[in-house]
Amino acid sequence: MSVMLAAAAAPIKPVTIATTAPAAPAAVQSLSWFQLHAGWLTHTIAGIGIVAAVALIVLLAVQTTKQEGLSGSIGGRVESAYKGRPGAEEQLKRLTGFVAGVFVVAFVILSLTGI
Repeated sequence: MSVMLAAAAAPIKPVTIATTAPAAPAAVQSLSWFQLHAGWLTHTIAGIGIVAAVALIVLLAVQTTKQEGLSGSIGGRVESAYKGRPGAEEQLKRLTGFVAGVFVVAFVILSLTGI
C-alpha cells in the first residue's frame, strides 16, 4: 500500500507537444493600377454612381405616366401640333435620361477598375 501512496504523491509533469505547423503563405492579391495609385478616383466614381442611383429613383418616382391613370382615359388630353419650348415633363424626361446615362457609365467604369 505504501507503493501506491508514493506513486500518487509524485508530481505530474506536463506534456508539451509541438503543434506549430509551417505558416501558410499569405494570399497574394494582384491589385490594379487604379487600386494602387488612384484610390481616390475609384471612390469618387463610386460616390457619383450612388448619387446618380438615388437621383434616378427620385426622378422616376416624380414622373407621371403617359395615360395618367383613369382621369387620362376618361377626360383625354389636349395636345397641339405646335411644339414650343419643352415643358416641365419633357425637361424631367431629358434629365432622367442624362442621370441614367451617368449611372450606367459610372458603374461600368467602376467595374473596369477592378474594385
